[in-house]
Amino acid sequence: MANLSNYAEKKLCDHLLGLAAFTMPTVYLALFTADPSEAGSLTAEVGSGIGYSRVSVTAAMGAANATTGTSLNDSVISVGPATADWGVITHAALIDGNTLGAGNILMSAALNSSRNIQNGDVFQFAANQLSVVFA
Repeated sequence: MANLSNYAEKKLCDHLLGLAAFTMPTVYLALFTADPSEAGSLTAEVGSGIGYSRVSVTAAMGAANATTGTSLNDSVISVGPATADWGVITHAALIDGNTLGAGNILMSAALNSSRNIQNGDVFQFAANQLSVVFA
């Protein structure tokens, strides 16, 4: 995942320049059926009431590699099981809140392979499949 949202770009830039403090929130994984874009649109996030909820990823992620600027998940990250069809998941994002329809996207990316999640399925990133990249 390497595409910072406009929100995150501003927060990080202001913080790095000493113009405004940025307190890092708890970070959650969100799943989308379309690109949320740099603007951070939440309209294509999987809906509520069908077994979907955002998942905190902080504990699952390893420290960033100082050479590559990449952090990988150390453990499996699971979302679901679906209690109804979610559709084709094409994108994932890191968000600063766990309430569906609210919060700010920090970064997002297209999945390497889209996944059609149907009733009973669990969406997973196996260990070392989710990467957060600053390069």
